[in-house]
Amino acid sequence: MKTSAEVEFKAFVVSRWPRMLRTARLLTGNHHDAEDLVQAALAKAYVKWERVRRADDMDAYVWRIMINANADRLRLIRVREWLTSGFPEAEAPDRTDCIAERSALTEVLQELPPRQRAVVVLRYLEDRSETEVARMLGTRVGTVRSHTARALRRLREQLSVTEAWAGLPPARTGVGPAPREARP
Repeated sequence: MKTSAEVEFKAFVVSRWPRMLRTARLLTGNHHDAEDLVQAALAKAYVKWERVRRADDMDAYVWRIMINANADRLRLIRVREWLTSGFPEAEAPDRTDCIAERSALTEVLQELPPRQRAVVVLRYLEDRSETEVARMLGTRVGTVRSHTARALRRLREQLSVTEAWAGLPPARTGVGPAPREARP
């Protein structure tokens, strides 16, 4: 059997819940944290309900409990800062220029004819030998060499135009790493 204090508390909760939740949402910035905050505040209010009932303004008393509970919550999750003379991480190089180069190269590769694009990708991006590429494409090594020469010439021309237009530094003389046969 419920006491009159329990019935009164339940009526208080039902009538104040939407307003408390709205206030808690504004305090926490998150609906889930707001619900947790309201429940924590109401749990504390329930324990002290006799004192809350005797207060001049029950709403102000419970809202104060909620505000203090929010301050406690923030204190618990706050990360302590330690002053040091040096940075804990090593400086990482800026790689944005690589992204711009890769983007320009991808666009120019798309403009190559399919066979030339395949030769460049297999030779320089997958680091395959001329013999492997010829076998994969079902053609002769001489054809692979001529496709490579034409494709590289066209890539250099297109990249120099693209870089001049974009204000990028001039391209290196080669595209990708040197093929295996040419390496010492």
